[in-house]
Amino acid sequence: MTKLELKNIRHSFGSNSVLNAINLTLSEGEFITILGPSGSGKSTLFNIIGGLLIPTSGSVLLEGQDITGSKGHVAYMPQSPSLMPWRTVDENIQLGREIKGQVDRARMDDLLQRSGFADIKDQYPDSLSGGMKQRVSFLRALNTPGELMLLDEPFSALDEITRIDMQRWLKEILEVEKRTILMITHSIDEAIKLSDKIVVLEGKPATIHQAIDVRYISETAEITLKQQLLELLR
Repeated sequence: MTKLELKNIRHSFGSNSVLNAINLTLSEGEFITILGPSGSGKSTLFNIIGGLLIPTSGSVLLEGQDITGSKGHVAYMPQSPSLMPWRTVDENIQLGREIKGQVDRARMDDLLQRSGFADIKDQYPDSLSGGMKQRVSFLRALNTPGELMLLDEPFSALDEITRIDMQRWLKEILEVEKRTILMITHSIDEAIKLSDKIVVLEGKPATIHQAIDVRYISETAEITLKQQLLELLR
Protein backbone atom coordinates (compact mmCIF):
# COMPACT_ATOMS: atom_id res chain seq x y z
CA MET A 1 0.00 0.00 0.00
CA THR A 2 1.28 3.48 -0.89
CA LYS A 3 1.70 5.63 2.22
CA LEU A 4 3.19 8.85 0.81
CA GLU A 5 3.37 10.14 -2.74
CA LEU A 6 5.09 13.30 -3.94
CA LYS A 7 3.82 14.31 -7.35
CA ASN A 8 5.83 16.67 -9.54
CA ILE A 9 6.98 18.87 -6.63
CA ARG A 10 8.62 22.13 -7.68
CA HIS A 11 9.60 24.95 -5.38
CA SER A 12 11.25 28.34 -5.71
CA PHE A 13 12.18 31.07 -3.27
CA GLY A 14 11.67 34.12 -5.44
CA SER A 15 13.88 33.65 -8.50
CA ASN A 16 15.86 30.86 -6.80
CA SER A 17 14.53 27.52 -8.00
CA VAL A 18 15.30 24.81 -5.40
CA LEU A 19 13.31 21.70 -6.37
CA ASN A 20 12.36 20.56 -9.84
CA ALA A 21 9.87 17.79 -10.67
CA ILE A 22 10.34 15.65 -7.55
CA ASN A 23 8.33 12.43 -7.82
CA LEU A 24 8.66 9.94 -4.99
CA THR A 25 6.55 7.13 -3.55
CA LEU A 26 6.91 5.52 -0.11
CA SER A 27 5.17 2.23 0.53
CA GLU A 28 3.75 1.40 3.94
CA GLY A 29 6.54 0.34 6.32
CA GLU A 30 9.31 1.49 3.97
CA PHE A 31 12.44 3.33 5.18
CA ILE A 32 13.82 5.72 2.57
CA THR A 33 16.82 7.98 3.05
CA ILE A 34 17.45 11.12 1.01
CA LEU A 35 21.08 11.92 0.24
CA GLY A 36 22.25 15.10 -1.40
CA PRO A 37 24.90 17.79 -1.07
CA SER A 38 24.31 20.75 1.24
CA GLY A 39 21.86 23.18 -0.29
CA SER A 40 20.21 20.57 -2.51
CA GLY A 41 16.73 21.16 -1.10
CA LYS A 42 16.40 18.26 1.34
CA SER A 43 15.08 20.39 4.20
CA THR A 44 12.80 22.30 1.83
CA LEU A 45 11.29 18.98 0.75
CA PHE A 46 10.73 17.99 4.40
CA ASN A 47 9.02 21.31 5.09
CA ILE A 48 6.72 20.75 2.12
CA ILE A 49 5.81 17.24 3.31
CA GLY A 50 5.16 18.54 6.83
CA GLY A 51 2.95 21.36 5.55
CA LEU A 52 5.27 24.18 6.67
CA LEU A 53 5.76 25.20 3.03
CA ILE A 54 3.34 25.09 0.13
CA PRO A 55 5.18 24.01 -3.03
CA THR A 56 5.24 26.32 -6.02
CA SER A 57 3.59 23.44 -7.88
CA GLY A 58 2.86 19.76 -7.33
CA SER A 59 1.09 17.87 -4.57
CA VAL A 60 1.66 15.73 -1.49
CA LEU A 61 -0.59 12.70 -1.06
CA LEU A 62 -0.93 10.65 2.14
CA GLU A 63 -2.73 7.35 1.56
CA GLY A 64 -4.24 8.88 -1.57
CA GLN A 65 -5.50 12.07 0.12
CA ASP A 66 -4.11 15.43 -0.95
CA ILE A 67 -2.53 16.98 2.16
CA THR A 68 -0.51 19.72 0.44
CA GLY A 69 -0.09 22.56 2.93
CA SER A 70 -1.73 20.61 5.77
CA LYS A 71 -0.04 20.13 9.14
CA GLY A 72 -0.23 17.54 11.92
CA HIS A 73 0.02 14.36 9.85
CA VAL A 74 3.69 13.49 10.43
CA ALA A 75 5.93 12.73 13.39
CA TYR A 76 9.13 14.74 13.20
CA MET A 77 12.57 14.22 14.77
CA PRO A 78 14.91 17.22 14.38
CA GLN A 79 18.71 17.35 14.40
CA SER A 80 18.80 18.56 18.02
CA PRO A 81 16.73 16.84 20.73
CA SER A 82 14.68 19.99 21.56
CA LEU A 83 13.47 18.45 24.82
CA MET A 84 11.58 20.50 27.38
CA PRO A 85 13.91 20.76 30.38
CA TRP A 86 11.06 21.05 32.90
CA ARG A 87 9.50 17.77 31.76
CA THR A 88 10.73 14.31 32.68
CA VAL A 89 11.75 11.68 30.12
CA ASP A 90 8.27 10.18 30.42
CA GLU A 91 6.57 13.55 29.99
CA ASN A 92 8.71 14.54 27.00
CA ILE A 93 7.89 11.28 25.22
CA GLN A 94 4.19 11.79 25.98
CA LEU A 95 4.10 15.27 24.43
CA GLY A 96 2.90 14.35 20.93
CA ARG A 97 -0.01 12.32 22.24
CA GLU A 98 -0.91 14.99 24.78
CA ILE A 99 -1.18 17.57 22.00
CA LYS A 100 -3.39 15.19 20.01
CA GLY A 101 -5.46 14.30 23.10
CA GLN A 102 -4.57 10.61 22.66
CA VAL A 103 -2.57 9.72 25.79
CA ASP A 104 -2.20 5.94 26.09
CA ARG A 105 -0.54 4.93 29.36
CA ALA A 106 -0.41 1.23 28.54
CA ARG A 107 1.36 1.87 25.24
CA MET A 108 3.69 4.32 26.93
CA ASP A 109 4.73 1.82 29.61
CA ASP A 110 5.32 -0.84 26.97
CA LEU A 111 7.41 1.54 24.85
CA LEU A 112 9.53 2.58 27.84
CA GLN A 113 10.12 -1.05 28.77
CA ARG A 114 11.09 -2.19 25.26
CA SER A 115 13.39 0.77 24.72
CA GLY A 116 15.18 0.29 28.05
CA PHE A 117 13.95 3.60 29.47
CA ALA A 118 11.70 2.37 32.28
CA ASP A 119 14.38 2.98 34.92
CA ILE A 120 15.04 6.59 33.86
CA LYS A 121 11.53 7.73 32.96
CA ASP A 122 11.42 10.17 35.90
CA GLN A 123 14.76 11.84 35.14
CA TYR A 124 15.06 15.28 33.54
CA PRO A 125 16.95 16.05 30.28
CA ASP A 126 19.84 17.84 32.00
CA SER A 127 20.87 14.56 33.62
CA LEU A 128 21.13 12.72 30.27
CA SER A 129 24.00 12.35 27.80
CA GLY A 130 23.67 13.62 24.24
CA GLY A 131 22.96 10.13 22.94
CA MET A 132 20.26 9.51 25.54
CA LYS A 133 18.60 12.83 24.71
CA GLN A 134 18.47 11.79 21.05
CA ARG A 135 16.87 8.50 22.06
CA VAL A 136 14.20 10.39 24.01
CA SER A 137 13.65 12.65 20.98
CA PHE A 138 13.19 9.61 18.75
CA LEU A 139 10.77 7.95 21.20
CA ARG A 140 8.76 11.18 21.35
CA ALA A 141 8.43 11.11 17.55
CA LEU A 142 7.67 7.38 17.61
CA ASN A 143 4.94 7.92 20.22
CA THR A 144 3.31 10.70 18.20
CA PRO A 145 0.14 9.49 16.42
CA GLY A 146 0.56 8.97 12.70
CA GLU A 147 2.55 6.35 10.86
CA LEU A 148 4.75 8.66 8.77
CA MET A 149 8.00 9.78 10.42
CA LEU A 150 10.47 12.40 9.17
CA LEU A 151 14.00 12.11 10.59
CA ASP A 152 16.10 15.20 9.87
CA GLU A 153 19.79 14.25 10.29
CA PRO A 154 18.89 12.75 13.67
CA PHE A 155 22.39 11.58 14.64
CA SER A 156 24.56 14.31 13.12
CA ALA A 157 25.56 15.83 16.47
CA LEU A 158 26.67 12.53 18.02
CA ASP A 159 30.18 11.11 18.21
CA GLU A 160 30.90 8.08 16.04
CA ILE A 161 30.58 5.42 18.76
CA THR A 162 27.34 6.88 20.12
CA ARG A 163 26.04 7.20 16.57
CA ILE A 164 26.67 3.51 15.83
CA ASP A 165 24.99 2.50 19.11
CA MET A 166 22.04 4.73 18.26
CA GLN A 167 21.66 3.18 14.81
CA ARG A 168 21.64 -0.32 16.29
CA TRP A 169 19.10 0.67 18.95
CA LEU A 170 16.91 2.34 16.33
CA LYS A 171 16.83 -0.79 14.14
CA GLU A 172 15.83 -2.93 17.12
CA ILE A 173 12.97 -0.58 18.00
CA LEU A 174 11.72 -0.43 14.41
CA GLU A 175 11.60 -4.22 14.13
CA VAL A 176 8.61 -4.01 16.48
CA GLU A 177 7.28 -0.52 15.77
CA LYS A 178 6.46 -0.62 12.08
CA ARG A 179 6.57 2.88 10.62
CA THR A 180 7.02 4.52 7.25
CA ILE A 181 10.15 6.64 7.50
CA LEU A 182 11.79 9.31 5.38
CA MET A 183 15.22 10.38 6.63
CA ILE A 184 17.77 13.01 5.66
CA THR A 185 21.43 12.32 6.38
CA HIS A 186 24.87 13.23 5.07
CA SER A 187 26.26 9.86 6.17
CA ILE A 188 26.48 7.32 3.36
CA ASP A 189 27.20 4.49 5.83
CA GLU A 190 24.15 5.42 7.88
CA ALA A 191 21.92 5.52 4.81
CA ILE A 192 23.02 2.04 3.74
CA LYS A 193 22.72 0.54 7.25
CA LEU A 194 19.24 1.82 8.02
CA SER A 195 17.40 2.18 4.73
CA ASP A 196 15.42 0.05 2.36
CA LYS A 197 16.11 2.54 -0.40
CA ILE A 198 18.37 5.55 -0.94
CA VAL A 199 17.20 8.49 -3.04
CA VAL A 200 19.94 10.77 -4.37
CA LEU A 201 19.26 14.43 -5.14
CA GLU A 202 21.52 16.41 -7.43
CA GLY A 203 21.62 19.64 -9.39
CA LYS A 204 20.25 23.12 -8.84
CA PRO A 205 17.31 23.02 -8.86
CA ALA A 206 17.44 19.54 -7.36
CA THR A 207 16.04 16.52 -9.13
CA ILE A 208 16.11 12.85 -8.19
CA HIS A 209 19.24 11.46 -9.81
CA GLN A 210 18.52 7.85 -8.85
CA ALA A 211 16.81 5.60 -6.31
CA ILE A 212 18.81 2.61 -5.08
CA ASP A 213 17.41 -0.45 -3.30
CA VAL A 214 19.94 -1.39 -0.60
CA ARG A 215 18.01 -4.09 1.29
CA TYR A 216 19.92 -7.04 -0.13
CA ILE A 217 23.20 -5.44 -1.11
CA SER A 218 26.35 -7.58 -0.83
CA GLU A 219 29.53 -6.41 0.91
CA THR A 220 31.32 -6.10 -2.42
CA ALA A 221 28.50 -4.11 -3.99
CA GLU A 222 28.31 -1.92 -0.86
CA ILE A 223 31.95 -0.83 -1.28
CA THR A 224 31.32 0.13 -4.91
CA LEU A 225 28.08 1.90 -4.01
CA LYS A 226 29.77 3.97 -1.29
CA GLN A 227 32.32 5.22 -3.79
CA GLN A 228 29.61 6.04 -6.35
CA LEU A 229 27.55 7.93 -3.78
CA LEU A 230 30.59 9.83 -2.55
CA GLU A 231 31.31 10.99 -6.09
CA LEU A 232 27.69 12.05 -6.56
CA LEU A 233 27.63 14.03 -3.31
CA ARG A 234 30.79 15.87 -4.32
